[in-house]
Amino acid sequence: MISYALRRAWAYLEMVKIEHTLFAAPFCLSALLVATGGRPSGRLVVWVVVALTAARSAAMAFNRIVDAHLDALNERTRGRHIPRGVITRGAAIGFTATAAALFVIAAWQLNGLALALSPAALLVVLGYSYTKRWTRWSHMVLGLALSIAPVGAWVAARGKIEFPPLVLAAGVVAWVAGFDILYALQDLAFDRSIGLHSLPAALGPARALWIARLLHALSALALLGFGGVAGLGTAYFVGVLLMAALIAYEHTLVGPQDLSRVNTAFFTVNGTVSLVFLAATAVDLYVLGRAVPRP
Repeated sequence: MISYALRRAWAYLEMVKIEHTLFAAPFCLSALLVATGGRPSGRLVVWVVVALTAARSAAMAFNRIVDAHLDALNERTRGRHIPRGVITRGAAIGFTATAAALFVIAAWQLNGLALALSPAALLVVLGYSYTKRWTRWSHMVLGLALSIAPVGAWVAARGKIEFPPLVLAAGVVAWVAGFDILYALQDLAFDRSIGLHSLPAALGPARALWIARLLHALSALALLGFGGVAGLGTAYFVGVLLMAALIAYEHTLVGPQDLSRVNTAFFTVNGTVSLVFLAATAVDLYVLGRAVPRP
């Protein structure tokens, strides 16, 4: 019985790609650290992490439900859990509802503004799954969905929306949209054949890659801007420059005619980028003494 329960739990974690939480979590935690001067309470950290994980899990499970029939047609995705019958559609719906409810509970535990904004946040993170049906700019919507995490952490800490997290959110939107364009190159032919929208499908790989480069340049500028408006220092800015170098390296891994290293570019490099951001923020706050006593 215990073994079966563990296997089922693992199947759900695989379905929602729980390891990809690595993309949003460092930006979320960095915003939390900056908003609290490096002194968040344990309770605050716990509920922010619960909210982040629950919202992302709901969004991923919902995406698998909405796209199940498309996944079954796509050679790259037909091995996913719902097309293979490992998880039923009904079970995935139940999982999504549970995760969404847990997100709202976490928001309620944080503060009134977080709770009031939770339905809008769910609308964005769940609604993303439909955007490839009508716009080539779905990559930007995915970026918007992930950018909710740092803004939400700031709201959780301070009970209000301020300018610095919006600058950070802009950087996250551009960063995520850029690497999602790279990832979408894999499905260019399929998207065109089935009538789905993406920048690679609409513009071709070469032009789509140039847009991804532009977005990543804008991301670096926004992240530098966040450091300025948030009063961060040398370690943070060095970290952002290192992130920019990693992203530049990412673009050397993928070309219009060479997609063999897309997964390396997508997960390994971008996972490292997000961790560098958190490390740079933490070093600036704790090692260089910018952390302040919690009020």
